Amino acid sequence: MTALPAQHRGPAPHGAPRGLAGFNAATPAEAQALLLACCHSHRWAERVAAHRPYPTVDALLAAADEAGYDLSRADLDEALAAECSAVPHPDAPPAARTALRAAHAAYESGFGHAFVISLDGVRPGERLDRVLAGIRSRLGNEPEEERVIAAEELRRLARARLAFRFSEALTLRHTGS
Repeated sequence: MTALPAQHRGPAPHGAPRGLAGFNAATPAEAQALLLACCHSHRWAERVAAHRPYPTVDALLAAADEAGYDLSRADLDEALAAECSAVPHPDAPPAARTALRAAHAAYESGFGHAFVISLDGVRPGERLDRVLAGIRSRLGNEPEEERVIAAEELRRLARARLAFRFSEALTLRHTGS
């Protein structure tokens, strides 16, 4: 998912490791499945999984960032192909839904992939405006300039998704759920 926060990526894969200890002890395939749910670049997931064990979630996030900076053109294409356009909240007015669909269509037509933007830290009531403003401001970019921006946004999304997965696992463990 492109513009929505990490929690909207859906639940962790069935049988996914819980917590950092579980991630560190998981098989390479299990670890990569969790990572691919955060950024769909096989090379990125393999690289992050291969550097286990991580002593802290912060160390894992730093490794994910580093791997994100090293995405090749093919890796970025693979990851962007798996992203999809965000949909507005069901309570959004019809005009907002129409505007968002039109903006996404224009972006995808111009750049060949879904619009990606990290909304980590953006309040829910501001997300639609942030996405629309982001699309409008980036539509005028040259393709190579937009690839650089999309790569940075994808790296930020992967980091936020990973942080959410591990905060969710930690919360479940601490609440006894």
